[in-house]
Amino acid sequence: MVDAVLPTPYDLLVLLGPTASGKTRLAVQVAEAFGGEIISADSRQVYRGLDLGSGKDLAEYGTVPYHLIDLIEPGEEYNLFVFQRDCFAAIAAVRGRGRLPVLAGGTGMYLDAVLKGYRLVPVAENPELRAELATLGDASLAARLSELRPQLHNTSDTSDRARLLRAIEIAVGECAVAATLPPPPPIHPLIFGLSWPRPELRRRITLRLKERLEQGLIEEVRQLHEERGVAWATLEYYGLEYRYLARHLQGVLSYNDMFQQLNSAIHDFAKRQETWFRRMERQGTQIHWLDAAADPLAQLRAVVAGKAERLGQ
Repeated sequence: MVDAVLPTPYDLLVLLGPTASGKTRLAVQVAEAFGGEIISADSRQVYRGLDLGSGKDLAEYGTVPYHLIDLIEPGEEYNLFVFQRDCFAAIAAVRGRGRLPVLAGGTGMYLDAVLKGYRLVPVAENPELRAELATLGDASLAARLSELRPQLHNTSDTSDRARLLRAIEIAVGECAVAATLPPPPPIHPLIFGLSWPRPELRRRITLRLKERLEQGLIEEVRQLHEERGVAWATLEYYGLEYRYLARHLQGVLSYNDMFQQLNSAIHDFAKRQETWFRRMERQGTQIHWLDAAADPLAQLRAVVAGKAERLGQ
């Protein structure tokens, strides 16, 4: 039952936060209260079969419609350009049904691509550029990418030579045509973030990892490799859970070493997410932070009511 609406001109509600902060649960509550549909801003949930490791939690959605989840098979390419295109299309479709788009996720570059309207284009391989770059070392390539993109979308691009080359190729291609692109569709978002005290977030991360291992995360990764033919090297790119579980299944890490290293890596990842969100704020994105431990839905409603009052609605 819809019992609340966003005040004009807001036409998009955004929920962000670090991993294990409770975004999905709150997104469902918000969608139910405001007559919304959820659009995932998660770089891994687009892949079918990446369920426990990507935190889809589909059972939590109930009857709430969701979008940009389970779009493609593992191994197929999905990138920032495709996400931005799909997300703007989903936002338009949800609005067209007279519903509220609720964009929820923790992938910072995906959120920024929509909220800031990055001018993105599909870029084909450039053999001449690749031949030029082939003579450079990794440090020189990283410096070249930094010049092209001072505010690097994805720092993982600098950790692998193939991804580094592709990132430079994309940056060069985008710069060549950016001025000719049409403007992104207008959006007027109201943005909320979930915040936990650091010790509590660490506890939640560890607890969730234990739960997902008990629910069958190891078997999920095994099936992706053995039954769906996803190469170990490909699994390395699908996030921390798949990377460390793949190493465990290959005998590189014992179960205990896998758990300890993965748990620590997820804690570090959550810190990087929080750093990204703080940078978004420094660059002008207004985020209304909610105390996740104290009825965040009520806090969100209060902010919405305050906005409506100030706008005279």
